[in-house]
Amino acid sequence: MRRKQHLRIQLISLVFLTVSCITDDKIQNIYFHRDKPFIQDYSIKYIMTDENNRLHRVVSDRNGYIQVFSSGGLLRPRDGQFLFPGTLVKDFQYRPLYDKKISGISTYDGQLIYIDDRAVLSNAWAGKLYSNHMMPAAKIFAGGKDFIFLVSDGSELDLLKDSEILWHGKYPGNKILDIKFDPSNNLFWILGNKSISIFSPGDKKMEKVLDNDNLTCFEVVSGKMMAGTSNGYFEIDAHTKKQVGEINKKLPWPDLKVITEIDGKIWFGSSRGAFMLRDDGKFNYYASERWLPSDNVVDIAVGPGNSVLILTERGLAKICFSEITLYEKALFFEKQVRERHIRNGFNATITGMKNGDVTTGSLEDSDNDGLWTSMYLAGQAFRYAVTRSDEALLNIRESLDAMERLYTINPVPGFPSRSFERRGYKYEDKAWRRADDPEWDWKSTTSSDEAIGHIFAFGVIAELVDEKDLRDKAVMLIDTLMSHVVRNDFYLTDWNGEPTLWGKWNPGYVNGLPVMVGDRKLNSSNIIAMLQTAYHFTGKEKYKDAAFYLMNEHGYLENLMRPIREIGPAPKDSDDWSKMLSDAWNHSDDEMYFCGYWGLFRYAFNDTLKAKYQEAIIDHWEEEKPEKEGLWNILTAITGVRDINLDEAIWYLQEYPLDLINWTVNNGHRKDIEPFEPNFRDQTIKEALPPDELRIARHNANRFVLDGSGAGTSEYSAGDIWLLPYWAGRYLGLISEPGK
Repeated sequence: MRRKQHLRIQLISLVFLTVSCITDDKIQNIYFHRDKPFIQDYSIKYIMTDENNRLHRVVSDRNGYIQVFSSGGLLRPRDGQFLFPGTLVKDFQYRPLYDKKISGISTYDGQLIYIDDRAVLSNAWAGKLYSNHMMPAAKIFAGGKDFIFLVSDGSELDLLKDSEILWHGKYPGNKILDIKFDPSNNLFWILGNKSISIFSPGDKKMEKVLDNDNLTCFEVVSGKMMAGTSNGYFEIDAHTKKQVGEINKKLPWPDLKVITEIDGKIWFGSSRGAFMLRDDGKFNYYASERWLPSDNVVDIAVGPGNSVLILTERGLAKICFSEITLYEKALFFEKQVRERHIRNGFNATITGMKNGDVTTGSLEDSDNDGLWTSMYLAGQAFRYAVTRSDEALLNIRESLDAMERLYTINPVPGFPSRSFERRGYKYEDKAWRRADDPEWDWKSTTSSDEAIGHIFAFGVIAELVDEKDLRDKAVMLIDTLMSHVVRNDFYLTDWNGEPTLWGKWNPGYVNGLPVMVGDRKLNSSNIIAMLQTAYHFTGKEKYKDAAFYLMNEHGYLENLMRPIREIGPAPKDSDDWSKMLSDAWNHSDDEMYFCGYWGLFRYAFNDTLKAKYQEAIIDHWEEEKPEKEGLWNILTAITGVRDINLDEAIWYLQEYPLDLINWTVNNGHRKDIEPFEPNFRDQTIKEALPPDELRIARHNANRFVLDGSGAGTSEYSAGDIWLLPYWAGRYLGLISEPGK
């Protein structure tokens, strides 16, 4: 069975071919990713509703039938699908079995087997397996060759075949926790709470292998035995019976509850999640309610199809592994957006959810409705340019209408509202204003990240969407916004005639900041990109004149060319505003930079400036590499640079989870990650974790934040998070269509 680890293997052996990149005036050779199927994992959960019922073991037979053994008897999963958990209910399917006092379950040759107070039994093999034992409290057992079973009640042992006791003995000194059979050596391994022993069914002898008073679980793997403790695991050579190496504590969490081998891969269950050992010695980590009903893992077993069953104290998770292409993943996310995340044409978030149930939440407005919708719009424009999809065109029309209304619903010429909503729902925030239309309110205090997002999306539509009405509307909106900015002395001027808090590109403000404060570089870069975009599509000289005025008279070119490594904290004698702006790296700035780079580079006034812009973009991108942010790597390809970390961009797209609910996620406890010394960019560990092990976050978030306390109260839209980088990658020639 191919599982998530193969995704990493695939990335190592990606086939990148040479292709011509689409740029505005030059053809550049880059590599592209051939979109072949990869392994996508997701979880289907089954919740245990009876809090008094303790779950012990999960198994699945060769028919895909799943059973859970609990203190309340045998259970089975009911209903359950992705994002909509099922439940665990009593298993009545075979009533004669239900009436027995089952004390343990397992599998033998792919069939379900049981132990009760009288026998080892099964419904397979025409029910012929019914091997009586003389141990009323028997609960632990394992099958050897030719239907021989070693049975235990926790202290005594019986070797059993066809109701005959072949051997009886006591386990000296401590309690038996588990029994496993090693077919290659024809041995039973016995785990005690203070020792590990072996038993040979051939000569009927038991031999202690080692003493250890911290044992919790074990597994027999080809040629070795792996023993878990509350602080890591160690290995024993199956032939010499000697421990090999030291205990391994560099795990996501070392308090181990179960170790099992599934299709040649070792899985661990702990009190803080499950994880699989990869070929490179690292782990795929499954924790949080994105994956499990509870992080306290009880058991792990192979599941039906390409799945792994992870039993926790609160229920069962079936981790499914399916082959899909990036294009198929895109279609899945396109459906997610259209079904649940369109509000008045905006790309919106569902909030107020209970326990991750998307049907309990509501679409909410955001201060950044215009920005998140701009990023979705740009993605749909890239999609249309690549596929000529009628659906993409309809999506563009709907969301562009919403963007246009941001400008018309308020009374300020050329000023974009943050958002709008029906009257009566938004009064707690003073930024909300009454519209002339008595049914609607609009939100003021629009920021610079809204403005750069608007210009980015409008520029992409104007360039790539060959529908005259849409192109004309996009150009009109570019002209509308930028006329307001130029007319108001490079400010966004609100309803009260005052600049908004963040909508400031005026030289007095920008150059009033110390040179190392990021907003000085950022605002200079953004306003030049916006003015170039306006000139490119309108041909109005006022935009070109304004841009050169800022560059030549006020040093905006020097500002935007300042190396990113020079950005840092303001001097101690600076004003409080400058100190606040520069107390740490603002990752929203990265989003604003890279959205702006589209207009900065593609619509450069001349080749000399374009070369400088290329230098600035690549300088910034080099600093961003450790975050492995898919969108930054993909958008950097507009510069024509050959190596844009395409493998990591594909890794980002493939590893992003299908579940975009903001579950509470914790990684700060992990022992398998290396901390990084404190720094201005807040990089906490040496290597970024995969997106499916982190909190759900947009591109303006720090990918080195290890924890998040979302509690399943909202679901993000894939429109900006995933679809934008994917469709941009398709348009720029970085990602092929599937199978090509």
